[in-house]
Amino acid sequence: MATFITTIKFTQQGIKGIDETTKRAAAMKTTAKKLGTKIKDIYWTLGDHDGVLIFEAPDDETATSLLLYLGSLGNVHTTTVRAFTAAEMDKILAKVHPG
Repeated sequence: MATFITTIKFTQQGIKGIDETTKRAAAMKTTAKKLGTKIKDIYWTLGDHDGVLIFEAPDDETATSLLLYLGSLGNVHTTTVRAFTAAEMDKILAKVHPG
């Protein structure tokens, strides 16, 4: 499964309902499983972003479905990157200089 890291910023709606943020996160974990993704970690953070979501998905399309679901709820804006383990990066690097 591919790993994705998403930074989260609360919308006005998300801030107004901040008392429910951990409950929303728990509900999202359940939905993520139904969509074929796995939430690895959720962190609430200080600084430029309000949170970080680390999840796995079998492909980009499945990851996108989770992010579209999350965005459709109206509580957060997201920015996502694909993350690679050292083993995955070694495979990529082996293709940089073929033969």
